[in-house]
Amino acid sequence: MPILTPTKDTGGVTKALPGIYAEPELLITDEALGAPLGDTGLNGAFVADLMSAMLTHERCGRHLYRSCEGRTNNPVLQAKYREFGAETEHHVEILESLVVAAGGNPAYVGPMARAVEGTDSAILQSSFMLRGSVDLMTAEMVMLDAVLLAESMDHANWQLFAKLVPRLPAGDLREQFEAAGDEAEPQEDEHLAWAKATKERLTLVQVQETTTSSLADEAEELSARVKNWLSD
Repeated sequence: MPILTPTKDTGGVTKALPGIYAEPELLITDEALGAPLGDTGLNGAFVADLMSAMLTHERCGRHLYRSCEGRTNNPVLQAKYREFGAETEHHVEILESLVVAAGGNPAYVGPMARAVEGTDSAILQSSFMLRGSVDLMTAEMVMLDAVLLAESMDHANWQLFAKLVPRLPAGDLREQFEAAGDEAEPQEDEHLAWAKATKERLTLVQVQETTTSSLADEAEELSARVKNWLSD
């Protein structure tokens, strides 16, 4: 089972940063972070920060998919959120194993990762902010927008990952990184393409509706309309 939220209890470590307190035994230095890749000619400390940020985004993505799966009223959307959420959790496992293979600590939370977590938390929060104040159709679109935003960053991360791999020295580690990209990137392509296409499709469905939905509409009627999205 991958670590989805690194904490002190799960072995989380970090750098010393202004405004961030961590107990001395939970601190790590750039020198220690860079040591595993010290003979590769790469900036090991930066690579550790980059992998930490990428891993954090995947972890937050898993939380987002689980949340959307539990709240959507559309069975087709729910199935996709469940499918993509499981794949995202596997991507967490893949990245954790790569960090370990490179001599790092998957529970390390770097400065970039903290920023990513803040952004991703805001994306998830945005899908809750108007809960109870908007109709079901709008709520569904807000969740889909959150997924689209998250997957856009995810897709960019894995494309960048592919450019990093050839810079690793030839050997087992690079082969593991190549295999990871070969497995994950096509899935990320699918996630982003689906989110974009589904947003377009559902937008056009609502544009062509002869009536607009509101909070005053019967919940059963709205729920039935939402469930019929993508039914063809």
